Amino acid sequence: MLMQRVKPLARILAEGSEQEGGLRRSLGPWALTAMGIGAIIGTGIFVLTGVASATRAGPSLTLSFVVAGIVSALAALCYAEVSSKIPISGSAYTYTYATMGEVLAWIVGWALVLEYALGASTVSVGWSGYFTFILHTLRIWDVPQAWQHSHWDATPGIANLPAAAIIFIITALLVKGTRESGTVNAIIVTIKVAIVLFFIAVGLGHINPLNYHLPPGGNAGAGGFFPFGLAGMFGGAAFIFFAYIGFDAVSTTAEEAQNPGRDLPFGIITSLVICTVLYIIVVAILNGMVPFYTLNVNFPVAFAVDSVGLAWAGVIISFGAIAGLTTVLLVMMYGQTRIFYAMSRDGLIPPVFVRLHPTWRTPWISQILFGILIAAAGALFPIGILGSLTNMGTLSAFVLVSLAVPWLRKMHPEMQGRFTVPFGPYVIPVLSAIAALFLIFFLKQGNPLVWGFFPLVWLGFLIWLVAGLIFYFSYGRNKSTVALQDLERLAVRQPPVN
Repeated sequence: MLMQRVKPLARILAEGSEQEGGLRRSLGPWALTAMGIGAIIGTGIFVLTGVASATRAGPSLTLSFVVAGIVSALAALCYAEVSSKIPISGSAYTYTYATMGEVLAWIVGWALVLEYALGASTVSVGWSGYFTFILHTLRIWDVPQAWQHSHWDATPGIANLPAAAIIFIITALLVKGTRESGTVNAIIVTIKVAIVLFFIAVGLGHINPLNYHLPPGGNAGAGGFFPFGLAGMFGGAAFIFFAYIGFDAVSTTAEEAQNPGRDLPFGIITSLVICTVLYIIVVAILNGMVPFYTLNVNFPVAFAVDSVGLAWAGVIISFGAIAGLTTVLLVMMYGQTRIFYAMSRDGLIPPVFVRLHPTWRTPWISQILFGILIAAAGALFPIGILGSLTNMGTLSAFVLVSLAVPWLRKMHPEMQGRFTVPFGPYVIPVLSAIAALFLIFFLKQGNPLVWGFFPLVWLGFLIWLVAGLIFYFSYGRNKSTVALQDLERLAVRQPPVN
């Protein structure tokens, strides 16, 4: 049953080539690279490094980024090959549908919905932290603590209203159209990279080597470079893997890329390489500036420079962080609706999600609906849980995309993309799948336990998965256009977009 209902590749590619009434092809290779950088650089550097250092890895977070970067590179190579052969909206969902069948495709699509939706919620919490920090530092306004934090934060509150507000703003921008949001993204990415380089230049002169090897005891735990042991370092890699998921968002733009076979691999790999180098440098400086255990805040980069007496630099960096986090929100919320666009077009979810606005040509209904849900999650849940669940969705999808490479080569040897994974069809894809499962295991580090032994993040993902499967077998399996085609032995027209 798992391998049944494979969506024909000819049909998938035909859908991508339909120009009339479809999404605009307006994104070139450097626009896709900028989109990847916009998605990758942001929460990883500006927010999650602090939580990961203080609660999981300590100074060894530098190695955590190396580990996560290697896992991401393996997955990126698999994404590059598959996306160049199947240049269509839907990302890992579509790739799985073309190779492993409808059930596994549904699981991947459902996991990606979790990734993008809760990923955007996570970013909004970080955005809120820097925004309120700026208001406080410049003595503009002190947002009441009750409206800066959720009930389950370390500093309890009622709801994080700034997090919800930025989600509503981004939703309005995306409803208006991808061309406008793409222009804003390109401008902000330039500012953001400049701010990252600014932090590197300022922070290099304020590194205290003793912070890399603190004595044991107190908040320093076991002390040294590995205060939480090797398990903590790998747990840090699993947690900050969030920082690398942006290249996946690039592949969701296939129907709007000018030359998807050439441009998608370029945008994915180039953005990943640039961001990995910057991550390693930034986290090494950050952990050298202040003791790792002080970084458990939503604005660790600004906190670090402020702690060494550079309040003015903290304000500048905070503005850059807000710009960076805004671009991440743009790309994540953009990618999420495109996943639903693909799933709705296949009949697995109601056709309302494939309906485009008559003027702006955007899936406006799903954008507004998920904007409300994402804003609620950002306002009401803590960043640690949101980030961990996002990683679960991402890594689960990566496992199946990695396995799709050898499967696609075997089942469709006639498909020739512009990029091929080196070392044959098995070495890198299998390593990629194993590495993703490895990080899923270590996501338990630093996460609350249910019943005293089961990580909350695993339980949350299982509940989401079961709910998705119930919906699929009660609705999607009966409404699937591929199933109807098999049943009637004729092509079924796609749902109208207007």
